[in-house]
Amino acid sequence: MILLGGLALQSLSHWGDIHAFMINESDSLPNWAFLVESGRFPKRGEYVVFKPGRTPLVVKYFGDNPPAFAKIAYGVPGDTVTREGADVLVNGSKVAGLKPFTRKGDPLVAGPIGTIPKGCVYAGSPHRDGFDSRYAAIGFVCGHRIAGVGRPIL
Repeated sequence: MILLGGLALQSLSHWGDIHAFMINESDSLPNWAFLVESGRFPKRGEYVVFKPGRTPLVVKYFGDNPPAFAKIAYGVPGDTVTREGADVLVNGSKVAGLKPFTRKGDPLVAGPIGTIPKGCVYAGSPHRDGFDSRYAAIGFVCGHRIAGVGRPIL
């Protein structure tokens, strides 16, 4: 019995090493709480949890230590991102629309186009005001910025 209890504690400890809970602080996704599994690269359509970086626009809106973002991996390595006017497409399917300014009037610069590099994803959201890979301030989200794959729980 002691052996089983020890194994259970060891398993729980290992689970805690690769899982975390995350609260999404924006309204860009319908879910606001995620169980995050670290150490796994997202597949197309999965939620990716990542560090947004410290670009001037990110720092202005989210501070010097911005929280993790949760978005949908609309594009994976080898996929092609293009633009048609204000529409952003991944492999020919529209995933987002660009806006020239934030809701507070700051200029937004269009994000990268072309083939998504190895180790990177196009992270987006269906929200028209989403702050994601459609803009240069976020860009493609690559390995060192990816915290893990999220599963919505609330």
